[in-house]
Amino acid sequence: MAKLERANFGSKLGVILATAGSAVGLGNVWRFPYMAGENGGAVFIIIYVACVLLLGIPCMISEFIIGRQGRANTARAYRKLAGKSPWAIIGYMGVLTGFLITGYYAVVAGWCLQYIWASLVGHMTGSPEYFQQYFASLASDPVKPVFWTLIILGITYLIIEHGVRDGIERASKLMMPTLFILLLVIVVAACMLPGAEKGINFLFKPDFTKINGDVFLAALGQSFYSLSIAMGCLCTYASYFSKQTNLTHSAVQIAVIDCLVAILAGLMIFPAAFSVGVNPDSGPSLIFITLPNVFQQAFGSIPVVGYLVSLLFFVLLSLAALTSLMSLHEVSTAFFQEEMVITRKKAALIVTISTTIIGAFCSLSLGAVDCFSFLGKTLFDCFDFITGQIFLPIVGFLTCIFIGWFLPHKIVRDEFTNWGTLRGRFFHFYLFLVKYICPLAILFIFLHQLGLLN
Repeated sequence: MAKLERANFGSKLGVILATAGSAVGLGNVWRFPYMAGENGGAVFIIIYVACVLLLGIPCMISEFIIGRQGRANTARAYRKLAGKSPWAIIGYMGVLTGFLITGYYAVVAGWCLQYIWASLVGHMTGSPEYFQQYFASLASDPVKPVFWTLIILGITYLIIEHGVRDGIERASKLMMPTLFILLLVIVVAACMLPGAEKGINFLFKPDFTKINGDVFLAALGQSFYSLSIAMGCLCTYASYFSKQTNLTHSAVQIAVIDCLVAILAGLMIFPAAFSVGVNPDSGPSLIFITLPNVFQQAFGSIPVVGYLVSLLFFVLLSLAALTSLMSLHEVSTAFFQEEMVITRKKAALIVTISTTIIGAFCSLSLGAVDCFSFLGKTLFDCFDFITGQIFLPIVGFLTCIFIGWFLPHKIVRDEFTNWGTLRGRFFHFYLFLVKYICPLAILFIFLHQLGLLN
């Protein structure tokens, strides 16, 4: 049997960058811009930031408390705190959610790698119809997406097998600053385009007539999605926190980074889109179909710049996807390592192989093989629906109830105040949010996603 020793992050910077890397992913760079575009721009951003501050941060702190108190993988952490009660199932649901998301998320991450390759060899030029056809052809190809899924999960494995400090923390310290630099470079290039001020106004001049229940619930759902809440990631990473880590400060810093990246992603995309007359509500296709055409048109007078911006954009996307994949992979790796009592390398290999198989089936279901479908949905869409609209809200809701109503408040307070070494001025406010406001908000999201609340 392998001897297991609990790892720790080596520095405060490592804690922030690794955990922020978990939150900052395709949810910020891909999903946030099109969600903002579909829901009124500036108004959506205001509500989104409010949701992150009032609801996202308390939920994040709750997962931190469980992870650090449990000092184990997500399933075992809940099991330790829940004892023989049924609440222990929350941890297993969190691990399962992270595991399933890893499989189909890697497919989208693989598309990003394919687009890097296509940019390098000069395939990212053509008419709007060409880009639409290119993406449709890629998504339904039986080989390319599976190949790139394997590559991105292989890269993730090489990082995870090196452990918390030498793998996750070291990679995060390299990738997160690189991601920010690339983001800023593209933002500057986009904001210098003629007509870019229309996109800037769209993001920062709110039209309050666009506020409705759908916009509020969309912002609420996006805040949970982008912060990696209820996927087991935050809980697993918190198990590597030291006793000196200030959970509240860490959550606030991560939330600020998350919001900043999301807003910068909007500044990267909408000025360029408005510059060439593309509607901001292009939906999920904005990244892979609309934007390559936008960059080509926007920088058409200087083809080299358009080529570089397009290439850097997909490198940025790949880095964002990889930082999130690392945390998702680690959720399952920690689970298998500790529950099966095996080495980290063996556990990481099990996760990599099994999620590659899941990713391959999800990819093939998008067109290459017709039989991979269920209830009229592709396997890819089924995984997305089950995890995103069923498991995430249920795990988030139950975690709030567990922290607010079941776990002894002394344990919660001890973790919140670092065993009395911090003042904990906002503890009662935090507890109020977790007991009442957060569960109610998550319940609204859940019912809305199922079409039961309009």
